[in-house]
Amino acid sequence: MITRFTSEAVCAGHPDKVCDQVADAILDAILAQDKDAHTAVEVMAAYDTLFLIGEVKTTANVDYEKIARETIKKIGYSKEEFGFEYDKIAVINKLHEQSADIDMGVSLKDDIGAGDQGIMFGYACRDTEEYLPLAYAYAVRMMKRLDEVKKDNLTYLGPDGKGQVTIEFEGGKATRIDTIVLSNQHLDEVPLKKIREDLKREVIDYVFPSEMIDDMTRILINPTGRFVIGGPVGDSGLTGRKIVADTYGGYAPHGGGAFSGKDPSKVDRSAAYYLRYVAKNLVASGLCDEATIQAGYAIGTPKPVSFTIDTHGTEKVSKEVVYKAVEETFDFSVRNIIETLDLKNIKYTELTNYSHFGKDGIPFERLDKVEELQKYLA
Repeated sequence: MITRFTSEAVCAGHPDKVCDQVADAILDAILAQDKDAHTAVEVMAAYDTLFLIGEVKTTANVDYEKIARETIKKIGYSKEEFGFEYDKIAVINKLHEQSADIDMGVSLKDDIGAGDQGIMFGYACRDTEEYLPLAYAYAVRMMKRLDEVKKDNLTYLGPDGKGQVTIEFEGGKATRIDTIVLSNQHLDEVPLKKIREDLKREVIDYVFPSEMIDDMTRILINPTGRFVIGGPVGDSGLTGRKIVADTYGGYAPHGGGAFSGKDPSKVDRSAAYYLRYVAKNLVASGLCDEATIQAGYAIGTPKPVSFTIDTHGTEKVSKEVVYKAVEETFDFSVRNIIETLDLKNIKYTELTNYSHFGKDGIPFERLDKVEELQKYLA
């Protein structure tokens, strides 16, 4: 049976990603001064205005507007032709003090409680070296490469862009790339033919192996024919609206919360990172080839109210052994998550773009529990 699956990813200049990056840049600046800060920074971008909303509890002294403008400039919104110029937009700051009722549940006397209730998921598989699904990994690589070439030589390209990859499977095995969609903002005077030739050569031919592409593969580059108006001028942006592009490209469920702008006490971020850590080590150990792990937390409680493991029929031992291995190897308490993954010292802006997962040198991508888990294979 032939099936197809599609995943998407976006550039750093996508309106929603602009907001994610501003939120995480503010978080990084706060944590640099105050490791115990509680933040839930939300950002909205619309036409010529950036809104900073949400709540913060911190002793840090941070210039939110300056950080926002510097972040937007770094993304590439510094030319009039691309709109949303960092030094001309209005920045409206409505950040306020965190609710004392929420803080009471998080700042426990002898422990750390979950910053909110919620469900989180972690996932890993053997499709790629990043332990991420194939279509998603290709979509992420394509966006990263696109942002690289627009800075290096294709300077007529604007910050805003997005992509999509469809993989065809036969008998559960990836056989070919069915469709590639790639769209990027550009200067008005550049011919569509040149844009398509340049992006085919510099991005698609660079990212995708030739053996996965055939005469039937559809390659759609700027399929509408024009993408001059982009960024928040063309479409409003909002933090947390690209959660599927942030995680597993639709191959695994996503919990109820987004990541950016939230400090580690917010389990919709920290627990999702930890569950990825557990799932990746579980797959790398050989106990299974694919794993989806869910946990549920209640606000103010240090440990999850539940967790479940789905190995999708790929387990090499009984499911009872898989559960035992995870329960005896990992500690899902909020305090342990923060300390084990060193989440008060991470630079969150390094995670915001091109997936939060699959990057080298990130604590929750470590495979340091593999040997311990392999004991359960005996």
